[in-house]
Amino acid sequence: REEQRRELRHRIEHVQVLHPDDLDRLAKLRVMASMQPTHATSDMTMADRYWGDRARYSYAWRTMLDSGATLAFGSDAPIETIEPLPGLYAAVSRCRPDGYPGPDGWYPEQKLSMHEAVHAFTMGTAVAGNQETYLGSITPGKRADFTIFARDIFHMPADELLQTEIAATIVNGEFKHRTW
Repeated sequence: REEQRRELRHRIEHVQVLHPDDLDRLAKLRVMASMQPTHATSDMTMADRYWGDRARYSYAWRTMLDSGATLAFGSDAPIETIEPLPGLYAAVSRCRPDGYPGPDGWYPEQKLSMHEAVHAFTMGTAVAGNQETYLGSITPGKRADFTIFARDIFHMPADELLQTEIAATIVNGEFKHRTW
């Protein structure tokens, strides 16, 4: 019954491009932006070619976040890889794994910090799914679903992120994978 009483939450899936007037409306309307960072880096050449000037409003993570919108990131597997690091890399660098379009990234003003990207993949997604009391953070009483990386992803250059190994995966408090 508690599940039935929870507030309904609205979100737009694949918020790829918005009209500039709509970039801050998501927060005002309490609509969550459900996005996949790897789509930005897969789509950037197509967006520049076909969307013209509107491409600068595509995958506008920084603008939406700064306006107060909730970002909920995912992988969109099997369309994109289910691995978490390519999505985090795309969110913080706005580059493809091969480094294209260069060190500044595609529309670099839309980059996120690693903390913001991890939050969007964890708590943002939990909030979007109305599951934040069970998921989204490592908190007593919540399910323990998380990944342990071999290096501290919060204190490394973005270009080293894709070479970082996953040391362990824990699902509901149990190791499903570990390297030790």
